[in-house]
Amino acid sequence: MSLSMYQASIPVFTRQLNNLSTLLGLAAADAEARKIDPSVLLNARLAPDMFPLVRQVQIACDSAKAGIALLAGIEAPQQTDDETSFADLQARIAATLAFLQGIVPGQIDGSEARDLILKRCDKETHFLGQAFLLDHVMPNFYFHYTTAYAILRHNGAAIGKRDFLGTR
Repeated sequence: MSLSMYQASIPVFTRQLNNLSTLLGLAAADAEARKIDPSVLLNARLAPDMFPLVRQVQIACDSAKAGIALLAGIEAPQQTDDETSFADLQARIAATLAFLQGIVPGQIDGSEARDLILKRCDKETHFLGQAFLLDHVMPNFYFHYTTAYAILRHNGAAIGKRDFLGTR
């Protein structure tokens, strides 16, 4: 049985974004219990030249929605990147999930061999649909999702691998 582009993407992003939402909720509760100002976690980073937690969550959401939008041949909804609280990040994840849930299989199934052009600043990168999803979108999404987890864990949030992977 073959795996469709829809099956390889929407359920994966949905599950992991829900897990990210759970991680953020656990971290917010942990910060409150330890009497840590939430902005400390929201602005934490693993290295001086890396983005802070807020930006990691923003990019994870953007990777999922922009990748799916390009595969579907539609515009991705724009967000303002002005989140300053755990509640703001939860709202961003919820908006991303709502967009993904509005995608139907027929919009991206069959996009495996579609020629795609990813435009970033002054650069264009050409992909076939399947390579775009598997070699660019998914690794980029997981990089930022994992980095968000690592920032929280590094700062003592009471989260672990089971929270990262989620439960079925």
